[in-house]
Amino acid sequence: MADLEPSVTPNLQRPKTGFTAYAERLNGRAAMVGFILVIAIEYFTGHGVLSWLGLA
Repeated sequence: MADLEPSVTPNLQRPKTGFTAYAERLNGRAAMVGFILVIAIEYFTGHGVLSWLGLA
């Protein structure tokens, strides 16, 4: 009977898109930067973000 397992494992690069650890880490860091910017906008302008955007 022939051996059905490959003798060499391909060395493929992992994708950088989709639900990967890299994408989740990058998304988390972007969220942290955005949160700090929202706090800075509120601190320096004295208004909330919704009023700053004209929504309230």
